[in-house]
Amino acid sequence: MRVLTIGTDRKLFEEGSAVRARVLEYGKLFDELHVVVFNNRFNVKDSRLKVEQIAPNCWIYPTNSWSRWFYVSGAFRIGRRILSKSFTLNPPSWVIDSQDPFECGLVAKKLSVKFKIPLQIQIHTDFLSPYFTRFSFLNWLRVRIARKVLPSASAIRVVSQRIKDSLATYKPQLTTKITVLPIFTNIKKFADAEPTFDLKQKYPHWSFVMLAVGRFTQEKNFIFALEVLKETLKKYPKTGLVIVGDGPLKDNLARQVNFLGLANNVVFEPWQNDLTSYYKTANLFLQTSFYEGFGLVLLEALASGCPAVSSDVGIASELLNHKGHSFVCSVNDLECFCSKIYNLIEDNQLRMFFSTQISPSVIMPFIQSEEGYLGAYKSSVESAVS
Repeated sequence: MRVLTIGTDRKLFEEGSAVRARVLEYGKLFDELHVVVFNNRFNVKDSRLKVEQIAPNCWIYPTNSWSRWFYVSGAFRIGRRILSKSFTLNPPSWVIDSQDPFECGLVAKKLSVKFKIPLQIQIHTDFLSPYFTRFSFLNWLRVRIARKVLPSASAIRVVSQRIKDSLATYKPQLTTKITVLPIFTNIKKFADAEPTFDLKQKYPHWSFVMLAVGRFTQEKNFIFALEVLKETLKKYPKTGLVIVGDGPLKDNLARQVNFLGLANNVVFEPWQNDLTSYYKTANLFLQTSFYEGFGLVLLEALASGCPAVSSDVGIASELLNHKGHSFVCSVNDLECFCSKIYNLIEDNQLRMFFSTQISPSVIMPFIQSEEGYLGAYKSSVESAVS
């Protein structure tokens, strides 16, 4: 089988990146793998991207578009050229794979229709959440694109049961096409790793350390995390919040910290490729997102044994509701977040029970070998032609 993938992750062009390593593993599953990636030629980081053959049967192609508005047309031209050269040799052996149901999905659908090739759509975000369109006109357009693209899919891979349920409610006829395949996470790596530093020693003036991780964007809702901290400080003034990440709202968040008078209780740390020591030594992991497709950092935190409180997004309800214990709150429910945090601050035995009993139990469904994951991924692609 040959696969043509339309995607957006430019890290694929970086030697040694996790994305590149993952695509190389995918390439071993198929006869050929061609990946077309959206990029802007005027972006300094993207200006020198070129077509590369990264394995004997694996090629990557940048669109080198003049702007984001030409991503779709550029990717379509490249895809058409790839398929025109080799598709006629063995038509049934091809599948087109889109990394999202939006711009990538639009390209994939057009190619699928033109060449009559089966189409798989992957969905990694909860685009049917009411919050998805709240902050972005572009996301509003993307939802409309997805509604046009999804009915054309032969197979749909989603990363969480939440997304499947949302799609099934939106269009019940899609249900039979959907496969739930969570993002692969090396659970054992986080469970077994030894921390190289301790946040409690790094910030000894705090008696309770909360941790938040992610890109500084609106959907991550870090502003609300600061509000939660401010309220918590009224009762527990020696609580601190470490926020690890980067993104376009970094300066806004820093200003909000000063505005709320939290400068002594909030520390920003740059994004880290290895977050194990943060998870292992924080007292609590805090996730306040408006929406998530999956919630990888939450799973990593629990795999590391870190107690957590989260908004009801992604896989949070699967991980944080366990035998009468719930650590999930509605989005922006300040009273709920503070109540659950207070319980964890006040009850050392509850934190220990979370780390030793709840975490190991709830992460079990997400434990799989890399070989098992790759096999499931291959099956999800092959389901487009079955």
